[in-house]
Amino acid sequence: MPLAEPFGSPRMPPAERETRTLSGLSAVRWVDLKSVRDDRGVLTAVESETDIPFQILRVFWVHHATTDRGGHSHRDTDQVVTAVAGSLTMEVSDGTESRALRLDDPTRGVYVPRMVFIDLKGFSPEAVCLVLASSHYDMRRSIRSYAEYLEAVRG
Repeated sequence: MPLAEPFGSPRMPPAERETRTLSGLSAVRWVDLKSVRDDRGVLTAVESETDIPFQILRVFWVHHATTDRGGHSHRDTDQVVTAVAGSLTMEVSDGTESRALRLDDPTRGVYVPRMVFIDLKGFSPEAVCLVLASSHYDMRRSIRSYAEYLEAVRG
């Protein structure tokens, strides 16, 4: 399912986008990424604060993965995660329930709000996982173990 309005709506004023906050596992959503297909192939583009509900401050990708990745949560970073090549499974948890999502379509991503624990698993050999993040990286702002995460969310 596409990310529900108002995210993805270019009509929404920037100030309103910034004040709108989603949280928890119920906020994890599929995001359809704008794609144009013709006889030359497919072009997929993402625009900050238009196609996703935050300003993109960091972009990174995982490739040639030989083991699971993730295994953490961010205190103040929202993300959109997609497999731009190959496939992988992303497990998300809010400390009460968990869900597994198969990422295998470069025209779809998953919105993951802050304080949701993620694990990336089952990378196919050609997998490339692209992550768009709402903040610059600061290891001090991430929770690196599930036990610590449970403490934080149950506080």
